[in-house]
Amino acid sequence: MVSVLLDDIGLLVTNDPERDGPLGELRNAAVLVEGGVVGWVGPATAAPVADSRVGCGGRAVLPGFVDSHAHLVFAGERAEEFTARMSGRPYDAGGIGVTVRETRAAPDEILHARAGTLVAEMLAGGTTTVEIKSGYGLTVRDEARSLAVAAALTPETTYLGAHVVPPEYAGRRDDYIDLVRGDMLAACAPVARWVDVFCDRGAFDADESRAVLTAGSAAGLSPRLHANQLGPGPGVRLGVELGAASVDHCTHLTAEDVAALAGSATVATLLPGAEFSTRSPYPEARRLLDAGATVALATDCNPGSSYTSSMAFCIALAVRELGMTPAEAVWAATAGGARALRRDDVGVLRPGARADLTVLDAPSYVHLAYRPGVPLVREVWKDGRPASGHAWSR
Repeated sequence: MVSVLLDDIGLLVTNDPERDGPLGELRNAAVLVEGGVVGWVGPATAAPVADSRVGCGGRAVLPGFVDSHAHLVFAGERAEEFTARMSGRPYDAGGIGVTVRETRAAPDEILHARAGTLVAEMLAGGTTTVEIKSGYGLTVRDEARSLAVAAALTPETTYLGAHVVPPEYAGRRDDYIDLVRGDMLAACAPVARWVDVFCDRGAFDADESRAVLTAGSAAGLSPRLHANQLGPGPGVRLGVELGAASVDHCTHLTAEDVAALAGSATVATLLPGAEFSTRSPYPEARRLLDAGATVALATDCNPGSSYTSSMAFCIALAVRELGMTPAEAVWAATAGGARALRRDDVGVLRPGARADLTVLDAPSYVHLAYRPGVPLVREVWKDGRPASGHAWSR
């Protein structure tokens, strides 16, 4: 087994809870990579012999970002909607219908090309694990093919047939719910790991969401939710009740919502790119963190309300607008995202974990927020290999 030693690391973020501090930081460190996983982590002066060496020039190294919420399978774009919104039109869920029409009309090769381009963009920006949802097809055929595209790119695939009620089911909500939890679920479950519902104003209520999530769970999928983005509602507490891995957005939270998250294993995934792109109030990460809830950050990359693939940008927003420290934001974008996907092999650099890491052209992870908008990712390793030319696959 060929081994590679990455050394001359000025500051290493491990996220290993057995090491000191919230990020398990090590200075003057080295990482041994063997067979796609981390074989050893420690001070460079004690590094084992390896078959080859890669010097990091005193730069900061951290685990690859884990983006646990993204909508990458779609066709078309919605720049005109964004322009109108920036001119004062409020966002509502109706814009999803534009992307649904474009996606339904697009051939498979267009969907593959767009999603693959976005995943490559993410990888270049340091994201080594990504979750991809369906939700822009909303027919049995189109949801199934959307998930087939997603499954070619990541094992973290999410069935989101309950994104909105499509126009052909106007006035027949119950019929659409029956489809989502019946034939559509049967077609999608073989290529999905997760089931998701947009439980919010203009989308699905608590009873509808419960019906879809419990059907998905019975089919072997694990639940997660879009919740409390557009206003207060029952989504967060429903997610906690059902043992969801994550409730996402969490923009409008009551004291009861915060307490429910803090007393559970459900992760609050915050998506500040959506608030940036919709001029909406940002979620209050400080309330969640101070209460003891687990927080993740993700991009919510989608063509309507958060068309960014940059986790670094979301980290900068989290520090500037959500009340997070740089360390908290970096943890949320790496280990927090892994928690939201119930993974312990990514988002951390310790023996046995995936050798997914990001080398910054900076002495510290703090520069991700300190130098917003600057392309600081110098090199990305995925599965123990430099990411240039890496073919994303299951």
